[in-house]
Amino acid sequence: MSMKRISLLLIQLSCCFNCGTCGKVLVWPTDYSHWINMKTILDELIQRGHEVTVLTSSASILIDPNTPSAIKFEVYPTVLTKDDLEILFVEWIRKLTYDLPKDTFWTYFSQIQEIEREYSDCIQRLCKDVVFNKKLMMKLQQSRFDIVLADTLVPCGELLAELLKIPFLYSVRFTYGYTFEKYSGGLLTPPSYVPIILSELQDRMTFLERVKNMIYVLYFDFWFQAFNEKKWDQFYSEVLGRPTTLYETMGKAEIWLIRTYWDFEFPRPFLPHFDFVGGLHCKSANPLPKEIEEFVQSSGKHGVVVFTLGSMVSNVTEERAHTIASALAQIPQKVVWRFDGKKPDNLGPNTRLYKWIPQNDLLGHSKTKAFITHGGTNGIYEAIYHGIPMVGIPLFADQPDNIVRMKAKGAAVSLDLNTMTSTDLLNALKTVINDPSYKENAMRLSAIHHDQPVKPLDRAVFWIEFVMRHKGAKHLRPAALSLTWYQYHSLDVIGFLLACVAIVSFLVLKCCLFGYQKYFKTEKKKKRE
Repeated sequence: MSMKRISLLLIQLSCCFNCGTCGKVLVWPTDYSHWINMKTILDELIQRGHEVTVLTSSASILIDPNTPSAIKFEVYPTVLTKDDLEILFVEWIRKLTYDLPKDTFWTYFSQIQEIEREYSDCIQRLCKDVVFNKKLMMKLQQSRFDIVLADTLVPCGELLAELLKIPFLYSVRFTYGYTFEKYSGGLLTPPSYVPIILSELQDRMTFLERVKNMIYVLYFDFWFQAFNEKKWDQFYSEVLGRPTTLYETMGKAEIWLIRTYWDFEFPRPFLPHFDFVGGLHCKSANPLPKEIEEFVQSSGKHGVVVFTLGSMVSNVTEERAHTIASALAQIPQKVVWRFDGKKPDNLGPNTRLYKWIPQNDLLGHSKTKAFITHGGTNGIYEAIYHGIPMVGIPLFADQPDNIVRMKAKGAAVSLDLNTMTSTDLLNALKTVINDPSYKENAMRLSAIHHDQPVKPLDRAVFWIEFVMRHKGAKHLRPAALSLTWYQYHSLDVIGFLLACVAIVSFLVLKCCLFGYQKYFKTEKKKKRE
């Protein structure tokens, strides 16, 4: 037995004997950046002695069961192939990044909805491959898991928890229009000061901005559906053998772990079964690889700029790459650019291209002056953690809203990838590097992030262990989740009170009319006499 296995066994025994909280965690994961974030939690759970099993398909893109790890992988067969999924993802990202007509509200969101419907059908296919696999479901039943950890972006984790009769938690950044958070989690989202995701608004809105925000609320509540709810409701009802809905099943989540914090979010109301774990993946910087370290050190007093558009977009069009390279060549800083396309002809000698970069370690380096980012939550939190100002070039999903938040807090400048010129990028870089307020604001956010009574990762693991210890967290769930929509808005009470007022008003009116008629008859009789 290797030393690593012995160490892991000793940790598990220590956990079980000392606190009796060792448990078995089943994970229904999401690919790409969501997996990177969730894996941080899983690694910590394993370090604390828990047994973690990730349920993944044979077509998974980023999740590799063959990578040496203490995580157990349960790979289930699916009719989809890895190539199928990768082609779909690449096509969706291309459409979201370059093809959507952002100048027209209805066309823009109708095309997003079409992409999301395709994604929904794909996820439902994977879910069916699990729940209709009798051999696999029998194995999962016999494994006696204590909890399911899932992501709201990919439904099915809640269905597995229902079938296995165990509690479940969510890891979530957002859902479109905060729909699931509102209707499954009971979260309050007053449109007067809570900007709806994708609206690109701040919390302090003008009258017209509040009008825009209300339109977004109504649109997401009554028109936009990221998932084909009718198909999911029918599917869940069929599997569970009773009428139910996707919202109702998701509403049974014990805890919602939100991957943000007040260093990032605008102040808003939250409930006790929601908690912030933003930046849980962040950590101190490690030494850079020798080649990159030498390049960084050669920057002298000017320092370096780190540039990446994330794991889902490895390159940009040649035209855009040419525009970017032209701007980067004009700054005195050295540039480390994560790029996997054709090398631009006008690439400056101050810029190095890499297919992969140690992003966190670069952002934590003393010579890093600015971070050019697409605005993914993970990257933004690493910049916050290390106090680095940003130039945001958002592409899709929550990225524009993420950059809006950083811009509102004075730590970023925002640009549009499709319309920016070399001059725009050059001026944005000069602004965040030379204007000391951007660095000061980034450091202020960093101080807020670090000044927490409990680290985000410890808080996430605490809630998972809490739910395992207590077989749930029902005492944190608001009564609103058991009310109908008309009860929640007190429409039945308002109707009853209005009826009472109407009845009383009617009786008073009748009494007045009766009295008036009596008086009129009496007066008339007196006149006759």
